Amino acid sequence: MSDPRTELAAAGARLAALGLSPGSSGNLSVRIDDRVLITPTGADLAEVDPDGLSVLALDGTHLDGPRPSKEFPLHGAFYRRDDATRAVVHLHARNATAVSCLPPWSARSAVPPLTPYFVMRVGQTPLVPYAPPGDADQAEALALLPFPLRAALLQNHGPVLAGPTMARAVDAAVELEEVSALLLSLGERSPRLLTPAEADALARTYDSPWGEH
Repeated sequence: MSDPRTELAAAGARLAALGLSPGSSGNLSVRIDDRVLITPTGADLAEVDPDGLSVLALDGTHLDGPRPSKEFPLHGAFYRRDDATRAVVHLHARNATAVSCLPPWSARSAVPPLTPYFVMRVGQTPLVPYAPPGDADQAEALALLPFPLRAALLQNHGPVLAGPTMARAVDAAVELEEVSALLLSLGERSPRLLTPAEADALARTYDSPWGEH
């Protein structure tokens, strides 16, 4: 079994190499039983020290390590939503952040079903109204959204994604950035979207949160 600390550091290096975590932006966490390991405040994801992670209880109590990222409430919201969540990725990736500054496609997803891979790997991604970074009320609003999701766009801020493994959460983050770039490149055009039936079939096959699933 892989070491969660090492896996988290490797994920940070991958995201940084892809240009999805500029400077010291972004934060990653993994859940181990009743504890959460999260990158410290101001961490450069390209150089995460596996032995230098912050350790928190699920309620956010700081247990060990350096001062944790102030974005922990967002991570905690996903861990509270679904006990199967074992990793959360929060980024300021350029294209997804740009989409977070635009009107959402629908109440349940800021991003429309442009590609099958977005529906399969990410699923509906609601736009959460703006709040300052680390705002506890915003995190609570995310935790209480009354429909299934594993990703969200924070208005004028960026994406946050969850997964049953760090690898799944990172793959979803990469896919969201790609579909966001595609959406922006289409501009004012009216592209063909997957039909509701097509998106529903993908959601059922790949157990992805879309619509009522």
